[in-house]
Amino acid sequence: MVNAQEVSKIPAPLSAEAQAKADADVDKKATEYVAALNLTDEAKATRVKEVVSTHMKAVRDWNNTHNADMVPAGINPLSGKPLSAMDRQIIVNSSIPKSVHENLMTGLRKDLTEDQVEVILDKYTIGKVAFTLNGYKSIVPDLTPTEEAVILANLKQAREQAVDFKNIKQISAIFEIYKTKNEQYLNEHGRNWHQLYGDYTKMIIAKKAADKAAKEKAEQDKKN
Repeated sequence: MVNAQEVSKIPAPLSAEAQAKADADVDKKATEYVAALNLTDEAKATRVKEVVSTHMKAVRDWNNTHNADMVPAGINPLSGKPLSAMDRQIIVNSSIPKSVHENLMTGLRKDLTEDQVEVILDKYTIGKVAFTLNGYKSIVPDLTPTEEAVILANLKQAREQAVDFKNIKQISAIFEIYKTKNEQYLNEHGRNWHQLYGDYTKMIIAKKAADKAAKEKAEQDKKN
């Protein structure tokens, strides 16, 4: 049950003018997402934009009316650490009705190919699948096709789940869940993620130091 203190922390309803502006901002973003598909069928583009816009508004409204204080303070049963404010916000946001997600995916697939659906999901999550996968390839240069396939599948699952969260911090938190799964997978299949990441970090630091030294030397040579 939500107590009076928790209710007081829920933002007051927006004025009609502010609500109209907020909705217009969402519609604009939905239009930008759909524009990336370069659809020539205007009716189809309008339908897809409406599906995306409806979903974004539903996620926004749920986030704005359900705050972290609705989840009692406690511990993460996996780590034993106290739940952070972000943990609690993720928990309450993940309780959004399943129909919100189902309506999005069904609506997209009604008019789009799977590749086009992925474009929309990538727009939602600012391309985090490709960015994160490239990070794994840099850290594990000899990543096998099987390892890459598993990692990519996990990242795509993260992406689809993440579209039901409001902002990039929440989206990143969802991706962290699946990044942990990927790292556990690598460890369970003969890799040492901690060592691989440590070696990569040392390499980056050494490269930055070398680049800085080279730049300083070039500048000194110019002076001489």
